[in-house]
Amino acid sequence: MDFKLGELFCGPGGLALGAGLARKIYKNGDAFSISHVWGVDKDEAAIETYRHNIVRRYGGSHICMDAMEFCKRAISNYRQITALAFGFPCNDFSLVGEWKGMQGKHGNLYKAGIEAIEKCNPYWFMAENVSGIHYKDSGNTFRQILHELEISGKYGYELTTHLYKFEHYGVPQYRHRYIIVGIRKDQNKKFRVPHPTHGEKLRPVITAMEACENIPQYAANSELPKMKPRVVLRLKFTPPWHNAWYLDKLLDMQACQRRKLLRKLTWYKTEFLGISDKEIEQQIDYARLMCKSARMSHIYKRLDENRPAYTITGSGGGGTHVYHWREHRALTDREKARLQSFPDSFEFKGLKEMVRKQIGMAVPPIASKVVFEAILKTFAGINYKSIEPSYIL
Repeated sequence: MDFKLGELFCGPGGLALGAGLARKIYKNGDAFSISHVWGVDKDEAAIETYRHNIVRRYGGSHICMDAMEFCKRAISNYRQITALAFGFPCNDFSLVGEWKGMQGKHGNLYKAGIEAIEKCNPYWFMAENVSGIHYKDSGNTFRQILHELEISGKYGYELTTHLYKFEHYGVPQYRHRYIIVGIRKDQNKKFRVPHPTHGEKLRPVITAMEACENIPQYAANSELPKMKPRVVLRLKFTPPWHNAWYLDKLLDMQACQRRKLLRKLTWYKTEFLGISDKEIEQQIDYARLMCKSARMSHIYKRLDENRPAYTITGSGGGGTHVYHWREHRALTDREKARLQSFPDSFEFKGLKEMVRKQIGMAVPPIASKVVFEAILKTFAGINYKSIEPSYIL
């Protein structure tokens, strides 16, 4: 059985690449696989990235169009699908955003997926969203979404909902996302959450440094970011896995205590040796952020070479670019793509701001590959190691 996959809110193609990388599963001479049919997104730069990387490699169509408009007016004009994927926009459910939920601009976009299900009745679907979707309105919003997905289409769907910690599936990043897998009830099959591959008593999680090593010169999106002198100075006082607010703590310390902490920095000898305590205090005062609100933990936060990265986001400015564990700079887009598990051959199209957004909003293909392969094994009737889902409706 070859499942014909359509994708809404496809972005640059993280889910699509994961589906393309998923291995064919064989059982009793039958093959179970996934083929691309179409991907839809209204972001022109993202669709161009999708076309360049996904359509050229796997075929299918790339459609620059609003997802709901497509589902209501145009979906019947394209090849019939038997599987659906959609990572519906998460802005209104993200704990980093304004968290407006259903009342936000993007809160009801999951209904595009339901519209597609109603019209196509795919054998299965996979939907993805941020962990914060569970907390909005004491969980009522999430339960409503799950209920509507469960009863959608002609047959309804058996749902398996789980909060995946992607660092446990080979992604070098602490990125936690809900993935909902629905299998059409007439298929009499139950999807099980694949067992983690990395973590305690398993393979070690992949660190940020390991992920970003040895990027080849040919890799696109590798340009070093331009850094303002004040930001460079701010980073000099920021240890790995700390953020801009660390400078406030340094400024409040006695000089001897401050010096003791600075000596632990691997760049102490090149940056601070021979500089007086008074000069250091003045530099910290100049470099620190004068901000009384919105003290988010990831503002000018350095990575730690011994840990996976913190969550890569599509935002930009204000210290959200993700900062190197040792060098006094933000990461390149290619380094961030590595942390999202995109291969170096994957080229992002558009202006720098557009590329940053595409990378941050994408689903890591390595993680989605694991889920897609588990879906194929489910339909093939092949047992695989699994864990209990974290969410029961």
